[in-house]
Amino acid sequence: MEIITWTNQFNNNVGESEVVLDSEVLAVEALSKRFADELKKAKRAQFACGEVVLPADLTRALARDVLAKAEKEPCGLKGCTIFINFESGEERRRLSVVNCDPSTPTTFELYLTLKQNVNGWNHFLPQFLKKMTRSGTVMISPEYDLQKKKLYRSYDD
Repeated sequence: MEIITWTNQFNNNVGESEVVLDSEVLAVEALSKRFADELKKAKRAQFACGEVVLPADLTRALARDVLAKAEKEPCGLKGCTIFINFESGEERRRLSVVNCDPSTPTTFELYLTLKQNVNGWNHFLPQFLKKMTRSGTVMISPEYDLQKKKLYRSYDD
């Protein structure tokens, strides 16, 4: 999904729909950067490897999905805590916990599970080359799982 901002060149007043689109773009970019930062921290702390390779635009796709899940929440994204997990075969580990706004009580949790791409280019490398690069490269799959858990009851429930 690509968000396109339309600007009327003949009118200096900013339309309401343009402001909404601009704020959506800014929110996606900010959350995307936050995911990238958290994955960089996790690389140093959790992965014993030379590199972690992400598919193009994965963090933006994650950000758009998270914002969509937060859209109808009472506090929006501010009330969200995101648990970022990584799954590699049978192993599953927690990489990070992101509290979107520590000053707002958590009203819902999102459980994001990133998966290792076992069919990537490094799958074909001989074992001795993998060992030369500090335990190799971890490739993240473009497929992920995002589960939502509400921490409140609503009249709709």
